[in-house]
Amino acid sequence: MTYAIVYDSRTGNTEELARAVAEALPAQGRLAFGRVGEVDAASVAQADRVYAGFWTNRGDCTDEMGELLAGLAGKEVFLFGTCGFGADETYFAGVAARAAAHLPESAQLIGTFMCQGRMPSSVRRRYERTAEANPVQAARMAQLIANFDEAAAHPNDADLARLRARVQAAPSA
Repeated sequence: MTYAIVYDSRTGNTEELARAVAEALPAQGRLAFGRVGEVDAASVAQADRVYAGFWTNRGDCTDEMGELLAGLAGKEVFLFGTCGFGADETYFAGVAARAAAHLPESAQLIGTFMCQGRMPSSVRRRYERTAEANPVQAARMAQLIANFDEAAAHPNDADLARLRARVQAAPSA
C-alpha cells in the first residue's frame, strides 16, 4: 500500500498529529508528507491512501483541505484534526463528518481522529476583553476561557497515543 500524509496546520497542533501518523506507519510506501498546498500533488494523486489532517475552521476543515479532499476520488482516506473548542466526542464526530462531506462518493473513509488543540493567546485576550466590555457576556466568556485553558494542554501524549492506535487499527489495503 502506498500512502501520503497531508496536513493543514496554523499553530502546529495538526502538524504534531501528522508526525504521530508518520510514526505509526512504515516508512516504506510513503509517497508524500507535507502541508496542503506545498506537498507534491502528483505523489498524493499516486497514493492508494491519504491521511489528511486539518485544524477546525468554523466547524469544518479549512477551504484548502476541502479542495484537496474533493480530489481524492477512489482513495482510502483517514481524516485527523484538532479543534480548539470542545473535548466532546459528539462534537468531534460532527467536525469529522463535515470534513468527510468534501470527499467524492468513490473515496472510502477508513478512519477519523479528532482532539483538542492549543489556540493562540490572542483568543484568550479577546474573550477577556469581551467579558470586560460586555458584562452580559461575562458568564459565556468565562466558559470559553475555561475551554481555552483546557485546550492549552493538547494535543498531549495521550492524544498522540490514541491517534497512533487508530491509524494502526485502520483496515489494511
